[in-house]
Amino acid sequence: MNPIKILILTANPNISGHSPLRVDAEVRLVEEAIQRSQYRDRFQVTTKLAIRPTDLRRALFDYRPQIVHFSGHGTGEHGLVLETDTGKQNIVSTEAITGLFDIFEMGEIECVLLNACYSDVQANAIHQFVDCVIGMNQPIGDNAAVQFAEGFYDALGAGSCYDEAFKIGRSAIALSGSSDTSIPVLKYRKRPGTVSRADQAAAKAELISRE
Repeated sequence: MNPIKILILTANPNISGHSPLRVDAEVRLVEEAIQRSQYRDRFQVTTKLAIRPTDLRRALFDYRPQIVHFSGHGTGEHGLVLETDTGKQNIVSTEAITGLFDIFEMGEIECVLLNACYSDVQANAIHQFVDCVIGMNQPIGDNAAVQFAEGFYDALGAGSCYDEAFKIGRSAIALSGSSDTSIPVLKYRKRPGTVSRADQAAAKAELISRE
C-alpha cells in the first residue's frame, strides 16, 4: 500500500499585538511522532513553511496528500491567516479555501486538521468535501495546540483511525494540565462503500496485533 501522505502547512506572520506561534515546535513534534511510531513506514510527511495563498494551492496539487495539517492563525468568519511575500498577514476567506478543496475528488483528501483559533468555521465549510475535518471553536493556547497535534499523530502512527486519533489528541491536552480539551471539534462521517487509508491501516494493525 502506498504511504499516507501528510502535508503540514504553517503560517506565522508578524501580527501586531500577537506573540509568534510555536509552529516550529509543532512541526518538529509531529515529525517525531511519526518517525518514532510503530507504523512509520505507512506515512510520508512533507512540510511547507510561511505559506502564501499560491503556496497553498501549489502544495495541494503537487503532493496530493491524504492529510492536510494547517498550523497558524484563524479569524473565524473572516478566514485563515496566511502570509505575504514580506511576512505580513494575508487573510484568505473561508469561501476561497473551501473552493480549493472542492476541486479534489471526494475522498482524495481524507482529513484536514486546522490547528488555528476559531477555525471551526472553515472546518464546517470544508466538511462538505472532506469526510474528516478538525477545527478549533475558540482561541486555543499554544501549548494545547502543540499537545493535541502530537497526540493525534502519535495515535495515527500507532495504527488508530481518525476519530480515535482525535480522542487521543484531546486526551493529550488534558494530560498536559490544560483546560482546553473541549476546543478541538471533530467533523466526521463514514460514507457507505468507502474505506479511508487510515481505516485500512488501522484494520491491518489490529490484525497484526492478534497474530
